[in-house]
This record gives sequence, structure tokens and C-alpha cells, in this order.
Amino acid sequence: MTPGAGRYAPSPSSDLHLGNLRTAVVAWLAARADGLAFRLRVEDVDHRSRPAIAARQLADLAALGLDWDGPVVWQSARGAAYRAAIADLAGRGLTYECFCSRREILDAPRAPHAPVGAYPGTCRALSERAVAARRAERPGAIRLRADVAAWQVRDRLGGVTSQPVDDFVLRRSDGAVAYNLAVVVDDADQRVTQITRGDDLLASAGRQSYLAHLLGLGTFEYVHVPLVYNRAGDRLSKRDGAMAGAALFDAWGGAAGVLGGIGHSLGLNPSGAPTTLEVLLERFDWTLLRPQRWTV
Repeated sequence: MTPGAGRYAPSPSSDLHLGNLRTAVVAWLAARADGLAFRLRVEDVDHRSRPAIAARQLADLAALGLDWDGPVVWQSARGAAYRAAIADLAGRGLTYECFCSRREILDAPRAPHAPVGAYPGTCRALSERAVAARRAERPGAIRLRADVAAWQVRDRLGGVTSQPVDDFVLRRSDGAVAYNLAVVVDDADQRVTQITRGDDLLASAGRQSYLAHLLGLGTFEYVHVPLVYNRAGDRLSKRDGAMAGAALFDAWGGAAGVLGGIGHSLGLNPSGAPTTLEVLLERFDWTLLRPQRWTV
């Protein structure tokens, strides 16, 4: 049996741009090089998700040569698993209702070294009477009652770091599951042990690792890949239409051209010439890997 799995988990709210594809390639290479299975999950609980976009994303990944083990998992079909996890935490007194708006959270005083947006605990100690009164005014979110301010995470590229943990949201006030809960439950159920993703999500790793600990789901190894930026100095986004979907493949000379550029940015294809995923895997070496910010 394989010792675990790597994964890639796109959100189908827009076509995959060059930065997304680069992260997907690193995730596949890292898993295959370490002898792990590779899972694919579509994180389609966002209201902006569209089935047609998901289909294009899967087609683009396949065009690069990425394959995956087992069926694609769709978050929209996993509501029961998320509800069970929240019920488990609630049964142990590890959740509470929160009625704060985002503006109220940002405007509230917080500890001197707390990151911007960290929840200051406003609703943590509300009485049952106060909760009932707030409930009559607006629906509440469900937050984790965290007992730590930070949690250590291991990143294959950056080493061990301590990342912040606050009373983060598990279920939003509109009833939708929150990202931090969904990814932890999904990764555990898919037996994922190696999580490769953009380094903009490093700050979330402490919350997710801590939640996995509380749920008894083991530990994850992270690989946070630096993002890709455009020449204006902004990280690539869905606004960069020429860097996404069919336009991207056309501009780079097809899948081989895209892989050539991605491989070059990682130090695995010095010439930058068109190449294949198999060639990049043959050259893959953690000690030689050079993931860094890439400007295109």
C-alpha cells in the first residue's frame, strides 16, 4: 500500500491560469517522486463555481499529462462529512456561535501581535440569553473555540514554522461550510499526507493542522509553492485572461510549451524548451528544486 497521497484541489470559479497549473505540476511531481498516490478534488462549494469551468480545468490538467488515482472528489457532495465533523467538535464544547460582521471584526481591538483579520473573541463568552437575542437579529456562524494562539507546521521547502490560530469559522452564517474545515476533512478522508499549494495559503496551515489534531486526523506535510506574477507586479488572477485556459495554451505553444516554461521556473528544465511531464519527473530532485516567485 502507498504510504499516503499528494493532491491538487482547484476551485472551479475561473479557468486555471499559469500559476495554478504550475502548482498542479509541482503537486504531481512531488507526489510521484515520493512514491505517493495523487488525488484530485474539485472544491466547488463556492457560489461562483460552475460545472463547465470544472470540466475545462480537468481537461487542462489532463492535457499536461497529469493523472490521478481514484475518482475525482467533489466538495459539493460532502456535506454529511462536514456536518459530522462540526457535530463532533460541538459535542466536546469546542464551538460557539458568532454574530459579528466582517467590519465589526476588523474594527474590534485585538492583541498587539495578532494578524489583521484574526478574530478577537467577541462572541466567545456570550450568555445563552445573549445568544438567543442575537439569533433573533441575524443568523450566526459557527466558530472553533481554539485553545492555542499558534501551531507548528512543517513545510518541505520552508522548514518548520509557527502559524497563527484564532477562533476561525467552521460554518458561515449562510450555512455554507468554511474552507478551513472542508479541506481538513477532505484531505483526511482522501488519505492525503502531502499538501502542495500556493504560498498565499501558508498562513492558513496552522489553523488547519490544529483542527486536524483536534479531530484526530493526523498530521500533514506542506509544500507551499511561490506564486506567479505578471509584469505589473501583481500575482496572476482570473483578470489575466491571456494566462488562463485555451488562451494560455495557444500563447505558449501547447502543453509542451507550458511545461517547458514551468519546468524552467523550477530549475528542472534549464533551456526552457518544450518538454513533457515524464521528463520533468525524471529530473525531479528535492535538493535541486528551485521554486521561487516567477514573473511572466
